[in-house]
Amino acid sequence: MNGFWNDRPVLVTGATGLVGSWLVRRLKDAGADVVCLIRDWVPQSELVRAHTIEHVKVVRGDVRDRDVLERTIGEFETDTIIHLAAQTIVGIANRNPVSTFESNVQGTWNLLEACRRSPVVKSIVVASSDKAYGDQEVLPYGEDTPLQGRHPYDVSKSCADLIAQAYAKTYGVPVAVTRCGNFYGGGDLNWNRIVPGTIRSVLRGERPVVRSDGQYGRDYFYVEDGAGAYMLLAEQVHARRDLHGMAFNFSNEIEITVLGLVNRILKAMASNLEPLVLNEASNEIRRQFLSAARARQMLQWSPMFTLDQGIERTIPWYREFLK
Repeated sequence: MNGFWNDRPVLVTGATGLVGSWLVRRLKDAGADVVCLIRDWVPQSELVRAHTIEHVKVVRGDVRDRDVLERTIGEFETDTIIHLAAQTIVGIANRNPVSTFESNVQGTWNLLEACRRSPVVKSIVVASSDKAYGDQEVLPYGEDTPLQGRHPYDVSKSCADLIAQAYAKTYGVPVAVTRCGNFYGGGDLNWNRIVPGTIRSVLRGERPVVRSDGQYGRDYFYVEDGAGAYMLLAEQVHARRDLHGMAFNFSNEIEITVLGLVNRILKAMASNLEPLVLNEASNEIRRQFLSAARARQMLQWSPMFTLDQGIERTIPWYREFLK
């Protein structure tokens, strides 16, 4: 509301993804001049379905191509960058680790190197993940918890996170890092994820499938809260040098099991279906949830939606999408 985003040139990578689609919409609503770096054309993406893509500049390219990044930042004079582009699926990372490392790690250093060489970039937010912490005995994760991913996806986020911190410390690049829980919300088209998969199953009258034993503990974070958190941090990085190189957890600070989440969705949809538990998960961390105390204290941030409110806002999106 303070006019910070009015006509501000902003680059969003990964704009067709779940968070990217909602973030771009929010940026446009705030008056920003948005440039989206898009690798693949995804017509089902919320960015396309909501026609937001018709009101932004689009660059077709890959974060693994540093020349494209340098050209985009230079020609559009983007002074704020929110880097979301990544391969985000744990199962794909386990099967295809090299492509995951290239997108998540090489893509991050390419972006930061392009920013280091640019005279106009004033604020960068790099999306890491709670997976960067790896498996820990002490929970919830705080930002000072060591980054020790062991499986391919987790390692890719640990590496990208540390690279961002290195560019801030060594070169003074104005970058901060976000570590969020498992995003959910309308627009997630990966049906293997528990929220869209469960909602789709219920709408089809089928038993929702749980790949694990259902007792994995996770921290679920609503996508509109995520978009707001990215924008708040980007704005703060512009104004405060003390935030450069810092990481922030964003979370509702609640751990819930996979089965617990499925049962909340079933209740919200007034369904009596019983989950089908496959117990087939591997190479996944057993328990994860975050403390957002640093964001609450240093950024005066708090989530806008509870878990149940987020679920209530998510279900109608899929009813419309799948009808």
